[in-house]
Amino acid sequence: MMPQLLETILSQNGMLKGLEFHQKRVSRSAQAHGFSTYPDLQTLQVPDFARKGRFKCRVLYRQAIESLEFIPYNIRQIHRLKLVQADHINYACKYADRKLINEAFQQRGAADDILMVKNGLLTDTSYANIALWDGAHWWTPERPLLAGTRRAQLLAKKRIRPAIIKADNLKPFTRIALFNAMMDLEEGPVLPLTSNTISL
Repeated sequence: MMPQLLETILSQNGMLKGLEFHQKRVSRSAQAHGFSTYPDLQTLQVPDFARKGRFKCRVLYRQAIESLEFIPYNIRQIHRLKLVQADHINYACKYADRKLINEAFQQRGAADDILMVKNGLLTDTSYANIALWDGAHWWTPERPLLAGTRRAQLLAKKRIRPAIIKADNLKPFTRIALFNAMMDLEEGPVLPLTSNTISL
């Protein structure tokens, strides 16, 4: 059976944000799985109850939309991350099935979230892409598990730069920022890179 795919879109005061980037990912994901048709996100309508404030528009789809939800969204507070091996996880498309990521998340211990490491390189947390600050620029992993839509926007605006970032060589960096479709760079958690915030 064809896998079910997922898009999470920021709805801010009734406006759906970043639709161009979400539509591009829908198109790529559909083509990767041989879908003959795929949803046109421009047809989405924000319901009246979601026209004030920040909502997550959660779209489940295959060749057509199968589920659509608008869920109130609050930015999570993250204070500690745990490095977790994720060599076995492939998430090039945004799938509804997050079983392997959820299993990795269960390894977080006392941390608030995980920072997944694949083949020795930093990738993503369980729900966000990352960027690291070196005092002059924000750098994002060149090979994330999932190339997020916010990441694509930030790269297009040159607010972040791609780099190969080894998990065992974080000395050049002083801060780590988490971002995704629901929260912009530095709008979400920004943590100092210390042994208190990143644990093995």
